[in-house]
Amino acid sequence: MPAMNEIDTQRDYWNREREAFDAIYTHRKSTFSSMLDSVFRKDMYDRLNSTLAACEPLEGRSILDVGCGTGVYALELARRGAQHVCGIDIAERMVEACTQRAEEEKLENTSFIRGEVQDLEKERQYDVSIGIGLFDYIKDPVPTLREMALRTKSDVVATFPRVNTWRAPIRKIRLSMRGCPVYFFSARGVKSILREAGLHIVEFKRLGKLYFVVARPEKQ
Repeated sequence: MPAMNEIDTQRDYWNREREAFDAIYTHRKSTFSSMLDSVFRKDMYDRLNSTLAACEPLEGRSILDVGCGTGVYALELARRGAQHVCGIDIAERMVEACTQRAEEEKLENTSFIRGEVQDLEKERQYDVSIGIGLFDYIKDPVPTLREMALRTKSDVVATFPRVNTWRAPIRKIRLSMRGCPVYFFSARGVKSILREAGLHIVEFKRLGKLYFVVARPEKQ
């Protein structure tokens, strides 16, 4: 049996972990586990609020959510009045969850696609694209960021997990044991990656154990 490449490995992992990932935001866990999440994953909730704010104003605007997962961001942006939100993810179970929830809520301003950002037509432009919790799992973010920039009229919003935090080695070991590679970045490294991808920084801040970035394609 041939060895799986990184995309296949990630797809397999996220198809298996859909429910566990979803529970972080929905709190469908024990009280103790939810309490631990509120302490140790506080930056995940902070990045949600920062991302929603960075996408404003939403009226009349289209949003591309790359690595949309179970739709936490995409569906909330649709609820808040974005003209259209397109979510794309490599894991079919994630896309199925998003589609089902959008149908249940009658969010007709959404669409969900299984694939990678380069599978989308370059001619289709979005006002804002987001990659939240995406680059944790991509060894070289430059090609993905470059593809996002090509399809974005205004801002690219992204997060990168910080290297040299107390949690980084623990997370690396835990995910590696479950068959999921994870990557961490320095501030200098993130800035270099953005430049190489043809993006200039509008906002760059440390958000707990993450770097939160708003950047704009150089063409603008």
